[in-house]
Amino acid sequence: MTKHTPDFLRQRSSNLSLRSASVAHASSTSRLSSFANPSEFEIKPTMSQAEKAFVVGDLARHGSLLLCDSCYRDIPDSITNSLTFLLTADRSSCACCNVMASKPEAFTEPFCKFLQENPTVFHTVGYFKDKMTSLGYTELPARDDWAGKLEPGGKYFVTRNGTSTIAFTVGKAYKPGNGVAMVAGHIDALTARLKPVSNKTTKAGYVQLGIAPYAGALNETWWDRDLSIGGRVIVRDDSGKTSSKLVKLDWPIARIPTLAPHFGVGMLGSQNKETEAVPIIGLDNSDISSNAKPVEPLGPAGSFVATQPPRLVQLISKQLGIKDHSQIVNWELELFDLQPATVGGMDKEFIFAGRIDDKLCSWAAFQGLLGSESNDDDGVIKLVALFDDEEIGSLLRQGARGNFLPSTIERAVESLCGENKTFGPGVIGQTYARSFLVSADVTHAVNPNFLSRYLDDHEPRLNVGITIAADSNGHMTTDSVSTAILTRICELSDCTPQVFQIRNDSRSGGTVGPMLSSAMGVKAADAGMAQLSMHSIRATCGALDPGLGAKFFKGFLDKWEKVDAEWQ
Repeated sequence: MTKHTPDFLRQRSSNLSLRSASVAHASSTSRLSSFANPSEFEIKPTMSQAEKAFVVGDLARHGSLLLCDSCYRDIPDSITNSLTFLLTADRSSCACCNVMASKPEAFTEPFCKFLQENPTVFHTVGYFKDKMTSLGYTELPARDDWAGKLEPGGKYFVTRNGTSTIAFTVGKAYKPGNGVAMVAGHIDALTARLKPVSNKTTKAGYVQLGIAPYAGALNETWWDRDLSIGGRVIVRDDSGKTSSKLVKLDWPIARIPTLAPHFGVGMLGSQNKETEAVPIIGLDNSDISSNAKPVEPLGPAGSFVATQPPRLVQLISKQLGIKDHSQIVNWELELFDLQPATVGGMDKEFIFAGRIDDKLCSWAAFQGLLGSESNDDDGVIKLVALFDDEEIGSLLRQGARGNFLPSTIERAVESLCGENKTFGPGVIGQTYARSFLVSADVTHAVNPNFLSRYLDDHEPRLNVGITIAADSNGHMTTDSVSTAILTRICELSDCTPQVFQIRNDSRSGGTVGPMLSSAMGVKAADAGMAQLSMHSIRATCGALDPGLGAKFFKGFLDKWEKVDAEWQ
């Protein structure tokens, strides 16, 4: 193995690169753009598999990489200019080849970085949008007319509220009425959100922040944690234009302090979340100092910024480059655990992180879609839907109980019908009857300290594979048919399925599966990756589990059409 600089490698492979470029150019097709004037044409180059793997695997974030000569030649210089490579003749060591082969270890580091860099649901959707755009997906604004804008072989995405997104590819052999292979999950997580008026009266010199729990947050695992803040800020500029901007601070600004045991008060589960779980964010001793002046609100009475802690308004404004604080007309900010996701264990076989529920399955499903195959005989739509609000019942418009998914499918099918097929209830009914939904949510890994809490032979392990989850009372969508289908998918994809069901004397959780499958009438199953410490501010999964999930979901999207045909 020899280390080479990018300049050396480019000189070495210049002739091959030129030949590759000319072949790619020759194979590119010139076609009329759906969004252009009739006189305007575009050249749409084909992305190589190595370039696609480079983006899917977030390889640009690595300081140095092992690449085989073939993959290196296929990646454009514009992508690799700032990176250093080790050239290897062993394709099993090539970073791009490992992503293309869905090797689980290739996804561990990208998943940890994703968790660290996208702490809120707003940042998560922004991440997915950026990645889809870089891979040639076209955004479909919900306010626009989609007629004539979709075609077989196309890749598309749509968002709602900046907190939910649906992405899909249309098979090159798709015909209206064909089915949809879909995966649905959620990207919201337990958190603590700022109240509409988050400014609180200073107590004993402490500046505090008014927050409210989202779902089951502010439990005992939130005490004494390094908490930062981030989310969405609504800004109106000098011209009167209103926009949404994302913000996050990269240091801890808040902490919920426990009471020392010397006071004789237990700290596990008995605290009042309104009065005893209030974070401290600073100090203000102006009440006992003759030289200090109390901090005044930054805006006039009745303005939004006047209802928020002044120093926090200044920090958020500085982060966004806003000089006039009054331009902030509102925000949705939340606290998050700042400690980075990390690998752990003697052999680094674990991932310890916040927000694993359910960034794990959602990220893996998204990776599966981005890495899925695009063959000439693909006749179905491959789709991943990632929802907000699952942890609080999915009742809002960006939640799974809303019309986001069925509306997106129906609008897509309507556009794809064109003039050759009449769109209506018939083609939609046919589409749903030929479709299948995987409801992807994390499930409970077996905990060695509480084995008696688990049902015998229903004890999912880490770093093994996807878990098919069942429930006798309909909290999950899984039945014998859908279990057989997913088991067959695992066979064809070299995945190891596990099974989970809760004990009769325990309470089952819920997923987006039942509400979506019943709304559309599609066959469905619940399946997800296992984790420890669900609903803790810090949880645990296997280091291979993000990659094992991506491998399964890619397998489902690529193999569903074949498996469905076996039932006909």
